[in-house]
Amino acid sequence: MNLRELVSALNDFASLSLAESWDNVGLLVEPSPPHTVNTLFLTNDLTEEVMEEAVQKKADLILSYHPPIFTPLKRITWKTWKERLVVRALEHRIGIYSPHTAYDAVPHGVNNWLTKALGVCTSVPLHPSTAPSYPTEGTHRVEFCTDNTEHLDTVLSKIKDIQEISCLTTLPARVEGEEQTRVSLTCSQKALLEVVTLLSQNSLHKTEVLLLQKPLLPHTGMGRLCTLSEPVSLSDIIERIKSHLKLPHIRLAVGTGKTLESPVKKAALCAGSGSSILKGMEADLYLTGEMSHHDVLDAVANGISVILCEHSNTERGFLSELRDMLAIHLQNKINVIVSQKDRDPLQVV
Repeated sequence: MNLRELVSALNDFASLSLAESWDNVGLLVEPSPPHTVNTLFLTNDLTEEVMEEAVQKKADLILSYHPPIFTPLKRITWKTWKERLVVRALEHRIGIYSPHTAYDAVPHGVNNWLTKALGVCTSVPLHPSTAPSYPTEGTHRVEFCTDNTEHLDTVLSKIKDIQEISCLTTLPARVEGEEQTRVSLTCSQKALLEVVTLLSQNSLHKTEVLLLQKPLLPHTGMGRLCTLSEPVSLSDIIERIKSHLKLPHIRLAVGTGKTLESPVKKAALCAGSGSSILKGMEADLYLTGEMSHHDVLDAVANGISVILCEHSNTERGFLSELRDMLAIHLQNKINVIVSQKDRDPLQVV
């Protein structure tokens, strides 16, 4: 499959517009075209050891969940390990693609996989995503009425000179028994001030300004609030999580007033580093990879137990499920494999 076709298919699988604004997602390293992809190599973290594995497996594109290039690189040399990743990728004509938080948000993504650790439950996003392409233009709608046609023509002429104005329409309207003309337009935040100023200067005071809210996308967004079908003791939840993540150990902070036998009915979770997503959420349990010390103290003080599994341990297991989904999505046109060298850098000793 051509690289561009594959990237387009990956973007269809999970739109990059769902990624957080601070993230660095998409095609990060592109070999000179034309570039054909026969083997897609999946990893959670692209380390030098994993890169050598990808080279040995003759990968044509690496899908690294975490972006190996996050802060800008000022040079590409052999000096730092991230620069060496780029050098090795280009030497062996291997592309690098990262979806990161786009895969966190989608209904069939990382957080959905993590909910399976809890058992049978229903879940909703903690921070729902909004439709990225609605409205297509503008952030505000401005509407006003006037009965002075000649004056209106002058105002409309000036409005059309303002940048970032769209969807300008005029319709006949009856206001308090009088025939008038209703004008509606869509504009950007930047243009809004100019429009309102112009209308005030022309004594068009009966003006309505509406903020165009983007609709929420169902089952899409960061984190998940899970409601278990039946309450389960904290000790049983721990065993379920260990089994799902294939971990011998987890870290646990028991909420104030709670014990290992306390029931868990609601759990808020976020793969990776969940402090900012989970903070302030009402639940019996927080499940994530890592949280700051003080955020753990806050949760415990509020009677919420916390389970930490280390950052990438809450993500890596998704890769096997992703491999199967991508094989179907790509109609088995390419070989999709999962790294055997990828692992969490932390271990219990």
